[in-house]
Amino acid sequence: MKHSTYLTCAAVLTGSLALVQPAAAETLRLLTWGNYAPETVIAKFEEETGHTVEVTLSNNEEMIAKLRATGGGGFDLAQPSQDRITGPQMEFGIYKPIDLSQIDESRFIPSMLAATKGNTTVDGKVYGVPHVWGTSGLVVNTAEAPDVTDYTDLCVDAVAGKVSYRLKRPTLIGFAFAMGMDPFAAYDDADTYTEIMESVGEKLIDCKPNVKAYWGGGDELMNLVRSGEVVASMAWDTGGWKLNADNPDITFVAPEAGALGWIDTFVLPAKGRADEAAYDWINFVMQPEIAAMITDTAGNFTASKGADEYVSADLKARYQASFPPEAVDNIKWYPPVPAGLEAIEGGILDRVKAAQ
Repeated sequence: MKHSTYLTCAAVLTGSLALVQPAAAETLRLLTWGNYAPETVIAKFEEETGHTVEVTLSNNEEMIAKLRATGGGGFDLAQPSQDRITGPQMEFGIYKPIDLSQIDESRFIPSMLAATKGNTTVDGKVYGVPHVWGTSGLVVNTAEAPDVTDYTDLCVDAVAGKVSYRLKRPTLIGFAFAMGMDPFAAYDDADTYTEIMESVGEKLIDCKPNVKAYWGGGDELMNLVRSGEVVASMAWDTGGWKLNADNPDITFVAPEAGALGWIDTFVLPAKGRADEAAYDWINFVMQPEIAAMITDTAGNFTASKGADEYVSADLKARYQASFPPEAVDNIKWYPPVPAGLEAIEGGILDRVKAAQ
């Protein structure tokens, strides 16, 4: 009887201690991009949670290759772009679903969270949530080309000979949206997609006299804009903000048809063994103050709601001027590219390049 009572009391005591003990510390093996996990952020996370973080830097191709080679092992949290999730998951099964009950969804910009959920859903299960994002749109000298507010405005007479863009798929996609078509909605219909691309191709051929140069690298474009040879171009947001630091007349403009957006996500590798640490990391870095630290290091913003209020004053001003809330909600996020579409696009781009 006494022995039984002792065991009962011990069990109660043990249970009570379990309730007040912090969760066991884990080592988070993070597979990510450069500057997405600054040392200052890691140190704060480790201090507050007791977890430790091991970072491996990578890119989309290497992430998929590493996870495919191990069947989703070796890492606890990875950060591929959102268009690199559904295909590899369906083909290789390298991820496991996100338990959304473990995520503080209130910390995310709603439109970005919804877009990423939609683009990373397989068989009704969500495999990714958004982290770092960026866009391509327009970089405009607003003093010289004040009326350029959409992709097709690059073809108007007022900027003839002073325009630049790449002969790449973002140009095709951006022009399609500005022409009133939705190329992403046609991804699963090759015939319709071909018709859209052919229409865009004809527009780009007609627009050739306006083009000073088809830029290939960021430095080339920056020099063309700084010199005044180009007054309007398709380019990335961060490039526009860098130019704005030198010349306040030049800035990134989110096009009326919508900037084209990419998102690097959080995913759980299929054989990850530190899920608790992974969810703790996601919730930690999505706090606005912490997210701002990542933005100040990486240069790109995150999907953390309100984080722009905490970044450096200059970057905050540039971001808010380019992206009022309605422009953020109008971003056209790249979905996964079905097989065969790149061949269609390549044919159109070759035709534009060869046209006289």
